[in-house]
Amino acid sequence: MALTGPRPATLTAPAPRGTCPFDPPPAYERARAEHPVTRADLWDGSSCWLLTGHQDVRTVLRDPRFSADATHPGFPFLNAGRKVLTSRHPSFIRMDDPEHARLRRMLTADFMVKRIEALRPEIQRLTDDLLDRMTEGRQEADLVAGFALPLPSIVICSMLGVPYEDHAFFQERSRIMLDQASAPERIEQAQDELLRYLARLADTKATAPDDSILGRLAASGELDRDETAAMARLLLVAGHETTANMTALSVLALLRNPDQLARLRAAVLAGDDPAVRGAVEELLRYLSIVQSGVARVATEDVTVGDTRIRAGEGVLCMLNAANRDEDAFPGGGALDVARDARRHVAFGFGVHQCLGQPLARVELQVALATVLRRLPELRLAVPFEEIAFRTDMIVYGVHALPVTW
Repeated sequence: MALTGPRPATLTAPAPRGTCPFDPPPAYERARAEHPVTRADLWDGSSCWLLTGHQDVRTVLRDPRFSADATHPGFPFLNAGRKVLTSRHPSFIRMDDPEHARLRRMLTADFMVKRIEALRPEIQRLTDDLLDRMTEGRQEADLVAGFALPLPSIVICSMLGVPYEDHAFFQERSRIMLDQASAPERIEQAQDELLRYLARLADTKATAPDDSILGRLAASGELDRDETAAMARLLLVAGHETTANMTALSVLALLRNPDQLARLRAAVLAGDDPAVRGAVEELLRYLSIVQSGVARVATEDVTVGDTRIRAGEGVLCMLNAANRDEDAFPGGGALDVARDARRHVAFGFGVHQCLGQPLARVELQVALATVLRRLPELRLAVPFEEIAFRTDMIVYGVHALPVTW
């Protein structure tokens, strides 16, 4: 039945997670089964549409009638901190075309598959070095601190032209910015400090250009100082937070699914690269670590499924629920590393689909394959129940992953 007005709110977003830490919140799963386009209450008393179906999410994310501009009236924010983070100093992911396309094009060549594949040998060398250091003279370590976090941090620092020696500075500010419990004032301070740091770095590179992304942007004269810093902040934060958490959470999910772990390890040892690539896609689908969803606002009346969404109404596309949609992925609640999961939306969809996905894929393929090959006896060093999950963060994962081998 087509609706002519908004439904009464049926759930509150963000919804709490259930007993299985790998599954989306049960409220999203129920919504997908009963009303895949439903209403949700937000923290400030407002409400929005919440989408949980795979096809509906893809439809909205590729429709230019849904704006990514966070300054547009009606844009939905999950909390006060997100409002500060996404409204001030927006990067191009919070813009619509043609401005979004203009800025994104400046980075397209840096993240093309061919360019990223050329980095694979260096990523492999870094992976081996980090595992050497983590395992040398010991039988237990935190996989997050010793491996999963430094690997993507070193890689994105090298590409961007940011000194890795400053990682404690930018990782702490990233943590504050992505913590959904952080006070808005604290988020604003962390964001401003990071932007000032990157602006100063851009100033230095403008006078002494190098071949890094930041060096090239600073010397090009196409962006002003604030735009350069905002673009660098996006790449720096997204470039290490997402892959670090995907790596650690993937290892944990495999340890909890020993049959899938054995299957993937066998593929690694056989040198079956297509199988490894497929397993990474399935882990991206199964885990879907962007738990805040993707926000949009309708700029005109649009019908999605059987629901009319009015101009000015906000929409939250829940990627984690969409990636478990049984219509798109039969048996989607289970991890199956042999599944064809290529249609997942873990990187979003449409013109705003994650620019850095080729880099994330190569890092995950190398990291997971190397861990499984080099640490055949890998297992948790503490009971599973003691693992602390990042339920309070925009990017899901684990705070630490104690392992032994």
